[in-house]
Amino acid sequence: MPGESPTLSADQAKYKEGGKDMALSKERVAELVKEYGKNANDSGSPAVQIALLTEQIINLTAHLKANKKDHHSRRGLLIAVGKRRSLLDYLNRTDRDAYIKLIASLGIRK
Repeated sequence: MPGESPTLSADQAKYKEGGKDMALSKERVAELVKEYGKNANDSGSPAVQIALLTEQIINLTAHLKANKKDHHSRRGLLIAVGKRRSLLDYLNRTDRDAYIKLIASLGIRK
């Protein structure tokens, strides 16, 4: 029927509830910076950047489950995963204990 909206899967409904597209809200960014940074303004440390990229990857993955043909966002996802991998490798080289603690808290395997 023209007036009816199609039913949404659980992932799609969760994605739609998130509000604006795939962008992280200022509040969520502030939470992640506060949790993983050395202080409230520490947005540049590798741990904070990895946490922000992980959140972005989670949002993009949910978006791509709902929009299978969105190849532009898929490219963005691959870029984000590569950037996170590089930052994780750097953190592993420079501070092994922080690396182990971070991947455990974020639930990243490896």
